[in-house]
Amino acid sequence: MSGSTLADQLLEVLLEARVERIYGVVGDSLNPLVDAVRRLGQVEWVHVRNEEAGAFAAAAEAQLTGRLAVCAGSCGPGNTHLIQGLYDAHRTGAPVLAIASQIPSVQVGLDFFQETHPERLFVECSSYCELISQAAQMPRVARSAVQHALGRGGVSVLAISGDVLHRSQATPTGRSDLLVKKATASPPAEQVRALAERLNQAKTVTLFCGAGVGGAHAEVMELAGKLHSPIGHTLRGKEWIQYDNPYDVGMSGLLGYGACYEATNHADLLVLLGTDFPYQDFLPGARTVQVDHDATRLGRRTPLELAVHGDVGATLRAVLPLLEQKPDRSFLDHMLHKHVDELEHVVSAYTHDIYDHLPIHPEYAARILDEVASDDAVFTVDTGMNNVWAARYITPNGRRRVIGSFRHGSMANALPHAIGAQLAYPGRQVIAMSGDGGLGMLLGELLTVAMYQLPVNIITFNNSALGMVKLEMMVDGLPDYQTDNASFDYAAIARAAGIHGVRVEQPGDVEVALMEALAHPGPALVDLVTDPDALSIPPHITAAEVKGFALSAGKVVLDGGVGKMVELARANLRNIPRPTIAG
Repeated sequence: MSGSTLADQLLEVLLEARVERIYGVVGDSLNPLVDAVRRLGQVEWVHVRNEEAGAFAAAAEAQLTGRLAVCAGSCGPGNTHLIQGLYDAHRTGAPVLAIASQIPSVQVGLDFFQETHPERLFVECSSYCELISQAAQMPRVARSAVQHALGRGGVSVLAISGDVLHRSQATPTGRSDLLVKKATASPPAEQVRALAERLNQAKTVTLFCGAGVGGAHAEVMELAGKLHSPIGHTLRGKEWIQYDNPYDVGMSGLLGYGACYEATNHADLLVLLGTDFPYQDFLPGARTVQVDHDATRLGRRTPLELAVHGDVGATLRAVLPLLEQKPDRSFLDHMLHKHVDELEHVVSAYTHDIYDHLPIHPEYAARILDEVASDDAVFTVDTGMNNVWAARYITPNGRRRVIGSFRHGSMANALPHAIGAQLAYPGRQVIAMSGDGGLGMLLGELLTVAMYQLPVNIITFNNSALGMVKLEMMVDGLPDYQTDNASFDYAAIARAAGIHGVRVEQPGDVEVALMEALAHPGPALVDLVTDPDALSIPPHITAAEVKGFALSAGKVVLDGGVGKMVELARANLRNIPRPTIAG
């Protein structure tokens, strides 16, 4: 292809980066780019209803595939809508390019209609944010933006006026090889030796794993076997480390469960593997080693005895030959028993009178969803109580993916994330675990799903409330106020848009409704009417927080069930070797 305008040239660069689609809303200053897309015919324009959803969809596509994804917004309100999804992408490390078009270039600085300065606005949620004002800047600035997104992992923003997109090319595009795979960071030899020394000296060691252990499952299991280490994980680390794991002691943090908190705080040495876990109150604040491929993360959450800069897999492969097999596994066995005890204590939250309880226990519905979903399903999860249900009920197996706005914590992410996931993987089952608050916030994206007939499965946990906000108020000892959303039939709204929609009010109808939705060839929405009082207590709370719960009288707060996690924990107990008896 050899186009004549800067818009054509920009598309040539995007094709070099193997971009397949652009998410956005067409209009005014974006029209030259949209027309170039039409003429070229090799890049799909995905017409979302809100640019925020377009940015979330691009974030999901990039996060799941590792390839560059693109979104766009027209001048003023068009591109300022992008900001939530871009923050989400940037904090997740998803390579996204945002094209933020600008008012006519001769009007910039004159308080013109819809004037903003995107080259300033998006600096905080990007690693590269530049203005193209001259034809000669293209294609080099566009390639630099692409390379920053792919190389650093995160967002790049190109601000460009519509009239500049219309200009003729000043230099030929040519061809350039763009980075598609980054090098693996290997730790310095002296850091490997220091790590081995500390691991050998410590009597008890706990491993705490984040998303950075992706691709290093075997190495982490070998390390835990040598050290007899319990393994805890973050929410983002769950999908990468919890499956086929005989050392699992659950998750820490505000949504955690099991014995993870005790294991991380009672070990002689805590090893943070590929995690930027932000909640320092759940960490011991001492006796800690951290391994991360991003050196800027080392020690920013907690003081370290040793900081190791390297990819988790590469670091463990280097240190394992230097480690001595620990003979004593009593700490591990104690934590595995404690983990089972913790899970057994809370399992009654979703087993007691479950078939008769109205409204439906969300824990029960999440457990059934986990059982009927496919083994390679992609789950997108709304911020709030759905994070809890996903953390405790969606069983990882090495093929499933679970993504959400886990770093930025934005509402309404599940449905637009699902749009990007389904377009990236048209043959896979994509399930949006939506709250009624999140779904209502970007409700217009139901029309996007209907228009493209994307076979997205939207499972709405409809408690007619902002459940997590209610919990936050209770922790502070405040009565919940303005957390009610009122009761709406989202299945009826879905049907009006041409989507298969079913409203479920009886527990006995949950499984059939979910199975029918997942088997439906097009988009489907299941509106589950769930208990607004089913909230989750964190695994470790302060005396002040206990007092806050006590002050919030009249609410039923559940510890929350744990789905198949209790079965896995019981199985791990069966794997504890029996002591040999000398005869």
